[in-house]
Amino acid sequence: MTKAALPQIDITPLFAGPSAARDAVDAAIMSAASDFGFLTITGLPDNCLDPDLRKRMLSIFDLEDGAKRALTRQSFAPENSNVYRGWFPLQDGHPTYKEGIDIGADLNDPSRPVDPTDPLTEHTPLPDLPEWRAAVRTYYGAMSRTGQALMRSFARGLDLPENQFDAAFAQESSTLRLIHYPPRTPESFGADRASLEVQYAGETRYLLGKAHVDSGFVTLLAQDGVEGLQAQVGEDWAMVPPHEGALAVNFGKLLHRWTGGAIKATVHRVIGQGTRRFSIPFFYEPGVDAVIAPLPGVGGDFKPVSYGDHLWEATTSFVEQMGIAHLRAPPGLS
Repeated sequence: MTKAALPQIDITPLFAGPSAARDAVDAAIMSAASDFGFLTITGLPDNCLDPDLRKRMLSIFDLEDGAKRALTRQSFAPENSNVYRGWFPLQDGHPTYKEGIDIGADLNDPSRPVDPTDPLTEHTPLPDLPEWRAAVRTYYGAMSRTGQALMRSFARGLDLPENQFDAAFAQESSTLRLIHYPPRTPESFGADRASLEVQYAGETRYLLGKAHVDSGFVTLLAQDGVEGLQAQVGEDWAMVPPHEGALAVNFGKLLHRWTGGAIKATVHRVIGQGTRRFSIPFFYEPGVDAVIAPLPGVGGDFKPVSYGDHLWEATTSFVEQMGIAHLRAPPGLS
């Protein structure tokens, strides 16, 4: 996949009714999802990719340390009660080197119930910044609608009812993550710097996010003008360029399984070379209680799974969530 080959699709027709234009977009999306597992999209709702809106969202990184501490997860700030949502700090000695905040659907619906036995349902600690909250709320809503539009496009592409996936996402547990990747310090490399360095375009760069495949469904990523995201193509790495006015889109392992392998989950990573980088991924996710089971006529033979169980097992292996796995007892499926 070269820079020229990465599909870019205007998805405006997905937000309207049936038409030849929507059919063409459905076909283009399914082709890109099955062939590459990566694409870029334009035509998003609510002017959500406006640079000023993005700047307001990223202003959270200007908070003083004390204000960030008040938002920080319990594993890094024992005095706080939030476990799954909230701020995570930089950590030295790991392939992944980033700080940021994870925000849940309670941003748009503060009345969402909290199950005290399930950290996945906890509310997000938020700063007292009215303009920031308004910007993030606008963006979250636009990403949620975009995720739904893409899932409906996949349903049509698989010859399923277009609302096939709606019920699973009705009480979505989607995560909006704001990330800052600063230049790595000497201390951040730990004892084995060589293992965190990579060669790209004849230069030595370093890892900021280790190679991985997303665990869930649809990832919608806004980049802030600085390259670094790469997708694996065979033995090579292709840069996913940070186009202004476009989102990078990739897909997770559970969506690959749910669609009988029709949609590809692609390995990707983040590299750096001394320039600070910001990114805004949105992980479009079903409700915690949604059951993911094989779809009739689609293929795929796997044991049904509660999405909450799947999500907890996957995310508690991440460096920013390590050490909390014991705090949720998965109910499992009978």
